[in-house]
Amino acid sequence: MTALTLSTAAVPGLRADAIVIGVAKGSASKPAPVVAPGAEAVDQAYDGRLAGVLETLGASGAEGEVTKLPAPAGFKAPLVVAVGLGTQPEKGTGFGTEALRKAAGVAARTLAGSKKAAFALPLTDAADAGAVAEGVLLGAYSFDAYKDNGNGGKNGKAPLAEAALVGGKPRDKAYKAAVERATAVAEELNRARDLINTPPNDLNPEAFAAVAQAAAKEHGIKVQVLDEKALTKGGYGGILGVGAGSASGPRLVKLSYTSSKAKKHLALVGKGITYDSGGISLKPAGHNETMKCDMSGAAAVFAAVVAAARLGLEVNVTGWLALAENMPSGSATRPGDVLRMYSGKTVEVLNTDAEGRLVLADALWAASQEKPDAIVDVATLTGAMMLALGSRTFGIMANDDAFRSAVHEAAEEVGEPAWPMPLPEHLRKGMDSATADIANMGERMGGGLVAGLFLREFVGEGITWAHLDIAGPAFNEGGPFGYTPKGGTGSAVRTLVRLAERAAAGDLS
Repeated sequence: MTALTLSTAAVPGLRADAIVIGVAKGSASKPAPVVAPGAEAVDQAYDGRLAGVLETLGASGAEGEVTKLPAPAGFKAPLVVAVGLGTQPEKGTGFGTEALRKAAGVAARTLAGSKKAAFALPLTDAADAGAVAEGVLLGAYSFDAYKDNGNGGKNGKAPLAEAALVGGKPRDKAYKAAVERATAVAEELNRARDLINTPPNDLNPEAFAAVAQAAAKEHGIKVQVLDEKALTKGGYGGILGVGAGSASGPRLVKLSYTSSKAKKHLALVGKGITYDSGGISLKPAGHNETMKCDMSGAAAVFAAVVAAARLGLEVNVTGWLALAENMPSGSATRPGDVLRMYSGKTVEVLNTDAEGRLVLADALWAASQEKPDAIVDVATLTGAMMLALGSRTFGIMANDDAFRSAVHEAAEEVGEPAWPMPLPEHLRKGMDSATADIANMGERMGGGLVAGLFLREFVGEGITWAHLDIAGPAFNEGGPFGYTPKGGTGSAVRTLVRLAERAAAGDLS
C-alpha cells in the first residue's frame, strides 16, 4: 500500500518525483482551463501563466484528464502532473469529495513506478483530505501476484510508494482521523479486490473461509465456519444444492464484530460463488471467463466487517459469507430438482445458473434468526440489472422505502453510483411452482426485480432488509478510470461501511 503523510511544507521545497495539482474546466463564457487552489506556488513560478501553458498543452480540465509538464526552476520535484477535476464549482463552494477522490486516483495510477508524489489538490477541510487519501490508495492499486518477468520480479511498474497530502494538517485530530479512516477502508477494499482477482483454482470456498478466519483472528472478530457436514446437519439445502456439483465443498462463514457500546445490529450477507459455470444450465461461450468475480458480494461483506472492526465502530456487525462453487457434474443439482432450504421452504430449481439466490436464501434466513435491526445482502446476482443500469451502477431493492433511501444516500455519500429499484408485486406470481413452495425463476422481463422478490421470501418477518445487485460494477472489464482499476473493483464496500457508521450513530433510516 502507498504510504500517506500530511504535509504543511511549501511545494517548491518538497523532494518528490512529481507535484500533483488540479485543473478545472472553465465556464462557457471563459472556456480556458482554470488552475485549482493548491497550485498557487506552481502558478506563481510560471508568472501566473500556468493556465495558459496547460491550455497550450491541450488541457481542458475535464475529469480524468492528465497533463504533464516540467516543474519550474527552483522546484525540488522535476515534474508537475495536472489532473482534471471537471467543472469548476460555483464561487464559495468546493470541488466535492468525489471529484477529489477521482482526481487523486487518476494521478496515483499515472505515477506508478514513482517513489514519492506531493498532492497539492484543493483541501478545504478534513473530509477533502480523506477523499484524496482514499483516491490515492484506491487508484494506486495493482494486482500482480501472478505476474513474473522471468527474473523473479514483477511485470509492470510498482505502485506509487509514498504520497504527501500538501495542505493537510498533521497535528489536527480531524485530518488525522480522516486519513486513518481512508487507510482502513481502502486497505480492506483492496483486499476484497485481491480476492475477486484471484483465480478460482486458488480461491475455492475452503480457501476463502481460511482467509476470513485469518483476518478475524488478526482483528478480534469472532468467526464460525460451517463445512459440508455442518451444513447438512443444519439443513442448508440451498448452499448444499449449489455446491453439490463441485469437488470443492461449500462453506457458510459467519463473522461477528461486536462493540460494548453498540445500540444497533447490522447484518450483512454476501453471495460467494467462487466460480460460476452455470452448473447443468451451462453458461454459453464467452460468459465464463470472468466468473471468478461471482464472489464479489461476499468479498464486499468480508471487507466491510473487517473495516468496521478496524475503525472501532460502536455497532454490532455480522457478516455472512455464503460460499460455493457452481459446477456441472454427475452429482450436480439438475433443473427440475427440489431443494429444501434452511427456512424449511422448498424451491424448484428451474435454472441452475440462478444459483446466487439459493445460497443467499439460506444465509438470509440464518441472519434473520438473530433479529438484527437491518439486513443488507450484496450480490453479483443478475445480468438483467446490468441491462437496466449499465456497468457502473448497482441496484437497490428493499422491503422498506425509508431504508432503501438510506442505503441510496449512503452510496451517494461515498461516491458509489446506485439507483433505487422497485419490487413489483405482480412479478411474484411468475415464481409459483406446481411442485414446490416457490421456483427459482420467474418472468424473464424484470429479472433483476424477480430475483429481489425471491430473496424477500427468506427474510424474517418484521426485519428491515435491502438487496444490492452489484452485477454491473463489481468487475471492470474495460480500462481503468478514476480510482477504479481493471478487474475486481470492491463495489459496495464503502457503502456498507457508511451504513455501519450510520448505524453506530443510531440512524438506519
